[in-house]
Amino acid sequence: MNSINDLKARLNQAGIVLNEPATPAPLETPWFVRVLQAFSGWLAALFLLGFVAMGVVFVVESPAASLGLGLAMIGAAYGLFRKARSDVLEHLALAVSLAGQLLIAWAAVAFWEESATSLWVLVAWSLFGLQSVLALVMPSLLHRTFSAFAASLALYMALAMSAMALVASGFVLLALTLLWLNEFRGPGSIRVVQAWGYGLLLGLLVMQGLAHSGQSFVFWFDAHSASALAWSAPWLRAVMVALSLALLLYNVAKSKPHWALYLSPIALLLISFYAPGVGQGLVVVLLGFAIGHRLVMGLGVLSLLMGIGSYYYWLDATLLTKALTLLFTGGVLLTLRLALHKWLSIEGNMPSPSEGGHGK
Repeated sequence: MNSINDLKARLNQAGIVLNEPATPAPLETPWFVRVLQAFSGWLAALFLLGFVAMGVVFVVESPAASLGLGLAMIGAAYGLFRKARSDVLEHLALAVSLAGQLLIAWAAVAFWEESATSLWVLVAWSLFGLQSVLALVMPSLLHRTFSAFAASLALYMALAMSAMALVASGFVLLALTLLWLNEFRGPGSIRVVQAWGYGLLLGLLVMQGLAHSGQSFVFWFDAHSASALAWSAPWLRAVMVALSLALLLYNVAKSKPHWALYLSPIALLLISFYAPGVGQGLVVVLLGFAIGHRLVMGLGVLSLLMGIGSYYYWLDATLLTKALTLLFTGGVLLTLRLALHKWLSIEGNMPSPSEGGHGK
């Protein structure tokens, strides 16, 4: 009995508490209640914004007034997010923030309305900067997700002005890979990184959907200037996709790099140049599998299917060329899979350094 008491005392000194009274788990709000609260928040926001709009109609006629009111509404939304303890206030603050962002966008459009098309690029970059700042500073995971999503689309719009829209998906995929691979670097910022990751992933899927439908995010402009480096856009995108895969494989196998680590990005570089959606979807699937995230893996499968479908309906190549390309792609991926499986099985059978017999 004394030995048991001594053991408990030593465990208590080490900070390990035995027989700690179980605390009741906090009750979570049912999803249908949260949906009703979100609907109530948006309904209240619409009435509030309609009341404000009736009294300040002159604001839309002045870019400076629109800009000032938009910044004020974003500041008010920031304060609401800091005080929000319910879904009603959170969605109310999100609606106010979105209205403020629309006023800022309206001010930018009104300011450059009679200007040259090239100045619209500055508007797109301004929106990208605004959404990036909001994604960093807004104390709301929902708002951070939306801002990351809007920032990715603003980047796509800015690069589409100079016929470099293909590079935007490569940038977003690289940022997405870096975020999810460093998800647990800061214990206090895990949910923030996840919010950014979800927003970028949704933006990546929207870009892929626009590419699949053949539409551009700048269809309301009469023309856009082609950049002198527009010819290099497919190669730059393929390089970024290959770089994303290289970073992913390096983080998965840091101890002893295998020859497949160097061969895989090169193979994916060729695949991404001829079938860009396939390479992008493959990286997202592998990323979700590497971090054990089923939602990321599922969205990666969706991206992979969209990429295969887009490549199948690509009219610049014959069906024979498409079939041979997909056959080669599948063969390369299966070969790499077998090589990695064999390498990982060999690594797992190797004795660990702690089994060397250095007993005390």
